[in-house]
Amino acid sequence: MKLVFTKMHGLGNDFVVIDATRAPVDLNPAQVRAIADRHRGVGCDQLLVVERPADATVDFRYRIFNADGGEVEQCGNGARCFVRFVHDKGLTSKREIRVETRSGVIAPRLRDDGLVTVDMGAPVFDPARIPFVSVSAAFVQPLEVDGQILAITAVSMGNPHAVQIVASVDAAPVATLGAKIESHPRFPARVNAGFVEVLDPRHIRLRVFERGAGETLACGTGACAAAVTVIGRGLAISPVEVETRGGTLEIAWDGPGMPVLMTGPAVTVFEGEMVLD
Repeated sequence: MKLVFTKMHGLGNDFVVIDATRAPVDLNPAQVRAIADRHRGVGCDQLLVVERPADATVDFRYRIFNADGGEVEQCGNGARCFVRFVHDKGLTSKREIRVETRSGVIAPRLRDDGLVTVDMGAPVFDPARIPFVSVSAAFVQPLEVDGQILAITAVSMGNPHAVQIVASVDAAPVATLGAKIESHPRFPARVNAGFVEVLDPRHIRLRVFERGAGETLACGTGACAAAVTVIGRGLAISPVEVETRGGTLEIAWDGPGMPVLMTGPAVTVFEGEMVLD
């Protein structure tokens, strides 16, 4: 099978994007892993598939596959690349579109300056909806990992996040501790593990160990979850600059029940074809 693709990235969080609006593209997990392989494939953190919507009130359907082949609910950096892709490919002339995802409808908007703002919807703190096994809905909760008690905020931005505040993201054991948090039994659907350093009330630093991908250079939903956490804990005020290893996002959130607005770049790197066995 010959696959036509576009390689894109949002702050170094990289994607292979496939247009399935004209003909369906059905990939199995092994094929997704082959595409994502950085030595034998194209290489990416996630694969994005653009489809026609099932709901006539929205413009597109958006499917997201992690590098391990698993399909997930949401991806913030991918959402920005999504609107850039459909606009550049002439699939729409709209600057703002409504996109159907597994976790609901999002509304990314391509700005005149080339940046993209995405309405990511309101954060979810209800443990059952994250999902997170807990008898409490407290904003900060203890999570035991190898005998160590971590103070985390569990929140869903369309996908689950466990966010903790650290003294230094450079010194944080993201690879080891992040992997253990990702597969913690209290997160039955696994979780993205965020490590946040607060520099001042308008500026934080972030590293994220993502479900099914490991640490990435940036995580859009992770930046949203981190901003919500520090604002909710009174450590920051909106809007917040979230500095990742790949670059900076601006996150705005006005409190419970209000949507999170994420603004940042989306870049096309190259286009190509790949033959899949």
